[in-house]
Amino acid sequence: YYIVMELIRGKTLKQIITEEGALSWKWAVNIAMQIASALEVAHRNGIVHRDIKPHNIIITEEGVAKVTDFGIAKAVSNSTITAFGTTIGSVHYFSPEQAKGGYTDAKSDIYSLGVVLYEMLTGKVPFDADTSVSVALKHMQEEPIPPKSLNPQIPSAVNSIILKSMQKEPMARYQTAAAMLVDLDKALKDPEGDFVGEDAEVEDSSRLMNSVTRKSEEENNKKKKGKFKTFLKEHPAAKVLLVFLICILLFIGSIGITSLVMNISNPKEVEMPNLVNLSEEEAKAKLAEVKLNYNKVNEVYNKDVEEGRIISQEPEYRENYKIKEKSTISVVVSKGTETTTVPKVVGKTFDEAVKELEAAKLVAEKVEENSKTVEAGIVISQETVADTTANAGDTVKIHVSTGAAQATVPKVIGKTEDEAKKILTESKLKVVVEQSSDTSKENGVVVAQSINEGREVDEDTSITITVNNYTELKTATVYVDLKKITGGYEKNEDKNTEISTKNTKAKVEVTVSNNGYGFTQSDVDLNSKISGEIRGSGSATVTCKVIISGDTYSEKSKVINFNDGNKEYTFDTK
Repeated sequence: YYIVMELIRGKTLKQIITEEGALSWKWAVNIAMQIASALEVAHRNGIVHRDIKPHNIIITEEGVAKVTDFGIAKAVSNSTITAFGTTIGSVHYFSPEQAKGGYTDAKSDIYSLGVVLYEMLTGKVPFDADTSVSVALKHMQEEPIPPKSLNPQIPSAVNSIILKSMQKEPMARYQTAAAMLVDLDKALKDPEGDFVGEDAEVEDSSRLMNSVTRKSEEENNKKKKGKFKTFLKEHPAAKVLLVFLICILLFIGSIGITSLVMNISNPKEVEMPNLVNLSEEEAKAKLAEVKLNYNKVNEVYNKDVEEGRIISQEPEYRENYKIKEKSTISVVVSKGTETTTVPKVVGKTFDEAVKELEAAKLVAEKVEENSKTVEAGIVISQETVADTTANAGDTVKIHVSTGAAQATVPKVIGKTEDEAKKILTESKLKVVVEQSSDTSKENGVVVAQSINEGREVDEDTSITITVNNYTELKTATVYVDLKKITGGYEKNEDKNTEISTKNTKAKVEVTVSNNGYGFTQSDVDLNSKISGEIRGSGSATVTCKVIISGDTYSEKSKVINFNDGNKEYTFDTK
């Protein structure tokens, strides 16, 4: 079982009052009219809401009021009281009779609506206290401060409507939501009008008329009752006898009424007859014998049951099963055997196929089947071959395409490659793997997927995942002794000038194979020794090149293993 509810986009009336404070009187009256209209529909259908409050009123983005949460609503009856003496409703908004745990009806909702309108126009509830019990007592005992005293902008007619709807005595309030709706509508047109009367809306209610004739009749009745009381006082034995006779009459009456009710409400039970394969006449006669009613609900073709005989009955026959007299037995009667030709329905829509089979007096049975090649709703195949002969009433199974089976794409980003493959395969999707090398992201995990999670796709759709896969680089230090490699140079001490057969500056380039990282330094003094940091993985070739005046003076390579413990390497020969 499930419930489909309207999706409402908006805010509760309580949220609006909290955010904006007191509302303009025209808007408040408009909302109250919409609530009253909703309550009128509910009350007309015998439902009392019993929890009208701003929290249960949703105002849509278009300004339409929606009355929600009928969670404690109850059908109106003589027993519409609070459950087991506990108070039902929200304490700041319920009526005095709800606070007392007494009878609740439509007028209780009207009281609550008056409180809601009070809060809309003043920004506060009429009664408040530290405890729920104190609030309930105020509803029963105290009169509310007139809303106009708190907000002078409220028109006098609206003020009167609120006070009338919040009367302690239910009969002093509006008797129907429709009556309150009429006055709210008048208030919009005549805000200061004096049209809110105490009893104007009590419709169809009997009024006590003080006529001379009635008064005389009452006096005569009192005189007669007085004489009878005097007789009983003077004759005590007669009083005892009268009480005894009344008790006997009540006892006899109760037995008679009980017997009558038992006979009406609890008829005799009879054994359920088996009507299957009987003719209609036989079945009717058999039911008449045990005072049961016959009802033919349908006639269908049936190759196994002779025409005019009963195929099935409801309730079904069970041995020694009892049923009440006057109960009805519904039957399906056979129309006998009739042959027909099975039509071809492959390629047609399901509805078209059903119509053609029914026209041929056959029954269609739908079998749903996934298909990548046949559009959803089209018949893929039929189990009874077309153009063959069948009995009318036979069932023809037709396989109807539901389209390609759908799968929901799961999220695999952050998973390892194996985990991602398993998840996608279990979701009936195909996997294509691509590699990436991004040192800024975690190594060995999926960093991207071609179709976002949550998408509905056909089963066997290929999803490309990108797995981050790079080799982790390690660091080593390289020293280059240029003086040993080049021989360096000397100074002329007499003239204090530098003398050399070659330039005194060089460029040093250190490179690492297998996508490793080296370093370059320019304008290096030939008499110096330099160092630099290199990065690589596993076994790699490290090459040191010394360039002087644009020409390679020296180039030398070493094979080193970055996994070794030795992290320092030196180039000091040409």
